[in-house]
Amino acid sequence: MRLGIRKKRILVTGGAGFLGKFVVNKLRERGCQDIFVPRSKDYDIVKMEAVKKLYRSSRPDIVIHLAGKVGGIGANSKNPGKFFYDNLMMGVQMMDVGRQFNVDKFVALGTICCYPKHSPVPFKEDDLWIGYPEETNAPYGLAKKMLLVQSQAYRVQYGFNSIFLMPVNLYGPGDNFDPNFSHVIPALIRKCFEAINKNKKEIVIWGTGRATREFLFVEDCAEAIVLATEKYNKPDPVNIGAGFEISIKELTNLIARLAGFKGNIIWDSTKPDGQPRRCLDTSRAEREFGFKAKTDLESGLKTTIAWYKKTIS
Repeated sequence: MRLGIRKKRILVTGGAGFLGKFVVNKLRERGCQDIFVPRSKDYDIVKMEAVKKLYRSSRPDIVIHLAGKVGGIGANSKNPGKFFYDNLMMGVQMMDVGRQFNVDKFVALGTICCYPKHSPVPFKEDDLWIGYPEETNAPYGLAKKMLLVQSQAYRVQYGFNSIFLMPVNLYGPGDNFDPNFSHVIPALIRKCFEAINKNKKEIVIWGTGRATREFLFVEDCAEAIVLATEKYNKPDPVNIGAGFEISIKELTNLIARLAGFKGNIIWDSTKPDGQPRRCLDTSRAEREFGFKAKTDLESGLKTTIAWYKKTIS
């Protein structure tokens, strides 16, 4: 059943962020005009009073909860407590107050980090509980995973329409290129361009390069979220991805070629690889609300690199 969203008041936490801007654009493309995008300086939704204030200000019919404390392996390793607490409190409070305000629908964003470290590949939603997440991002992944538990519990007890989506690693224009918090693709792009600009003959990359990852272009993810908001109303979690797997070594070589870096790539195997493999089974998203990723990796990387070059020029 399609939920008519065009005339709904929609609250998008994190709507001014990397993914959020694309989600807001997709909503506007569908004719949604009453969209509330809070700013963290006005609403620190780690705190309950700010969450209540936000709901009183926005009076939403639909909540799309994208806000989160995120980062790569380094940031997760340095800030496990903050990543756990902030993400848990934001999500749990946003959903509970949403229930009290009788919102029509709550869309909760999880993460691929919810999955156990040694999940069978491709990751299937039914395998979410077969083990503990990869250690370097387990606090973040478990904080997000609790939104699935809450979502399903609230559906049973209160009839609350909440859904839980798990995007794979995202990339694209507007990503975070800060070396202290960036994920692998923006980190690699930045390393390549810094080496080119400083005439360095080599770059050093964490790990062995053997770990595999899956990546989804940010605009494709935004489309998936809006499709799920319109069409999906079940308790089961849903993977959001592109359905392919690439090693970090292959990815690094591809980015270096597209960026024009011709030097040596040195692998620092004293640093962690993170989860050994990541690749999603995306059949549920296609079956339930018709989502299939459209942007191939090389095209998406070219777009992202072009955007980054423009920002640093």
